[in-house]
Amino acid sequence: MNAYAAVTRASYLAYVRDRTSVIFTFAFPLVFLVVFGLIFQGQSVSGGLSYINYIAPGVLSWGIGNAALFGVAFTLMHWRRDDLLRLIWRTPTPLRTVLGARYLVALGTGLIQALLFTAVALAAFGLRIDDRWPLALPVLVLGVTAFAALGLVVGTLADTPEAVAAVANCVMVPMAFLSGAFYPIDLMPGWLRSLSRVLPLRYFDEGVTDALGGRGGLGVPALDCAALAGFALLFALLAGRFFRWSKKS
Repeated sequence: MNAYAAVTRASYLAYVRDRTSVIFTFAFPLVFLVVFGLIFQGQSVSGGLSYINYIAPGVLSWGIGNAALFGVAFTLMHWRRDDLLRLIWRTPTPLRTVLGARYLVALGTGLIQALLFTAVALAAFGLRIDDRWPLALPVLVLGVTAFAALGLVVGTLADTPEAVAAVANCVMVPMAFLSGAFYPIDLMPGWLRSLSRVLPLRYFDEGVTDALGGRGGLGVPALDCAALAGFALLFALLAGRFFRWSKKS
């Protein structure tokens, strides 16, 4: 077994041992789906899109982004607090291999979230999926990448679990509403619609919604993918700029 496979396996086992975190990761978005689905069942948003076809991709995108950010941020914070990063620095295994293994776990978690969430939305709330649904796959991959990179930034700056939770929630909760994931963006004031363009969740949500619901042409998800790739690069550069091997350096 090579170093990358070994570290990936160790990251996966460490993740699944925390049963509370695993249950929260998969159940939390489903709770929002049930609540919104029951409240707005049979309604539609502007443009004729059924509400379930609007809210399901939004909640899914938020749930996947939330899991990627929290998972990576907590892992990096714990590694630095427990001096595991300094031990890694002294081994032949490069840091990119360790972070890449944790990213692979985040990506696998996101894809499983998407399958479970979509199955529930189809069976319980009548979600309709367009024939172009495969276009959602690159959006999902780049969405996980962008929010995992954002998790690197949060995990680099925060030194305690409380700090990670506070910063991550301050980022993700407002973004859920300002990006249009939970609330129709067309109903927002113009300045808020403009502000939402600097939020990665807006492009994640719109890319998944367009692919699953068949809105727009092929170029629409491609633009969202390009935006998510740009956010991933920006967050990765920020994490690299402020990265610390320990709490003291």
